[in-house]
Amino acid sequence: MAARLVIAITTQNIGQRITTRRRVPGGYRDAVGILESWENGVLKVRKRDGTLVEIFEETLVAAKVVPAAPPRPGRP
Repeated sequence: MAARLVIAITTQNIGQRITTRRRVPGGYRDAVGILESWENGVLKVRKRDGTLVEIFEETLVAAKVVPAAPPRPGRP
């Protein structure tokens, strides 16, 4: 049984934590982080390590809102 890929986010989800899967040459790449903006067909997602990932809307194959990240061990 194949997984069902759905894009279940909109611009209304800016500020929320999301997970995305997008097409890249040779396969797919995932990004999880805070959706900072979605303008002119480009999503900007801030990952936990602080990097900003720009994702072109037409490359998205799946995306959804996810719960806040659990605290890392040894960190408040």
